[in-house]
Amino acid sequence: MNPTPQSHETRNLLILHLTVFIWGFTGILGALISINAVQMVWYRVMIASIALLAYFWWSKTNIRITKIQFIKFFFTGSVVATHWIFFFHSIKVANVSVSLICLSSVTLFISILEPLVKKQRISKGDVFIGILIIFGIYLIFKFEAQYTTGIIFGLLSALAASIFSTVNSTLVQKTHPSIIGFYELTGAFFWISIYRLFDQSLLHETFNLSLADWSYLLILGTICTALAYVAGVGVMRTLSAFRVALITNLEPVYGIVLAFLLFGSKEQMTGGFYIGSLLILAAVFIYPIYKKRKNKR
Repeated sequence: MNPTPQSHETRNLLILHLTVFIWGFTGILGALISINAVQMVWYRVMIASIALLAYFWWSKTNIRITKIQFIKFFFTGSVVATHWIFFFHSIKVANVSVSLICLSSVTLFISILEPLVKKQRISKGDVFIGILIIFGIYLIFKFEAQYTTGIIFGLLSALAASIFSTVNSTLVQKTHPSIIGFYELTGAFFWISIYRLFDQSLLHETFNLSLADWSYLLILGTICTALAYVAGVGVMRTLSAFRVALITNLEPVYGIVLAFLLFGSKEQMTGGFYIGSLLILAAVFIYPIYKKRKNKR
């Protein structure tokens, strides 16, 4: 029997949930890997680039692009690198829960940046969503002052994510997302390598990591980056953007639950943190619903 459209949709929903769960797991790996954020992201993008290149070779995918596209993707890779470095540094100086909740504020930054880039007016609904997220962030700052540095880097990570997401929303109109991802990852590897040459850490790189670190890095680079990226792109072709947006917003929920189960007391926070987190998550889930209704009107 041939699979029905309903079974295809169910399968793709399960794949998307698994992909988002894997994205949430990246925060756990960031806490488990013992090396610093810059070094970690350098290994991550190197492994992911090699894995994607192997995938393209196996699938006989043509990855040729124009010079202009290459320059755009390569420079966007520097923003991707900044996003991941800030995200993992936030985990190192705070914890997984703080970093993931701060990353959820990417919705706030996109709601401001996208109208500016596309020369549109910021709607009242976007302002309301933004106020909810800002108030949630204020509560987290107020009740978790010991994590101020981690919160700042988490918010900077979200800002960087909103920049490359907004840029990619225009680039994806002309190029397949997986090809964009490959060139952005190789660009990220190049820019981090340049930075590491300047601070001389690359000159002393011995690749002499522990077996645990190598294992976690391979999972981070292959499953959590290359495989999750290809799988996520695949299901987005058949599921509505609204449904994808709602499910993707579960990433911090999955990550925080996993962190609490694995790290226990280290991830326990004050009541103010959870109230602030609920406000941010509520805003994040309301946003695609509001956008869908707005677009219908």
